[in-house]
Amino acid sequence: MSDEGDNAATTNGVETSEEEQKPQKKAAKHDSGAADLEKVTDYAEEQEISSQDINRAMSLIGDKRSKEIAERVARQNELAKVTIKKEDVELIVQELEIPRSQAELKLREYHGNVVEALIALTN
Repeated sequence: MSDEGDNAATTNGVETSEEEQKPQKKAAKHDSGAADLEKVTDYAEEQEISSQDINRAMSLIGDKRSKEIAERVARQNELAKVTIKKEDVELIVQELEIPRSQAELKLREYHGNVVEALIALTN
């Protein structure tokens, strides 16, 4: 044996120190984590998604988008009915230095009330 005394171990006639054995224990610990991960991924691969489920999901998404678009168009049509004054639009554009379309939209949202539109744009 070597001079290391208690810190050495003999495996198959070959001396190894405790320091050499520690990395082997750590490697074994990490291998078990990899095995667990492999089990999870195998389970996920075993589950299949049917084409009917995919079609149903796509249909729901399409219906939701159509509904949102219809609501947006209805809101734009409702706002288009609101009458606003050109002077009010010009005032907002000049004072806040914003695009005309944004000024018109805010005025329409607040039914032509300049004060409320200005407050909304400044907050």
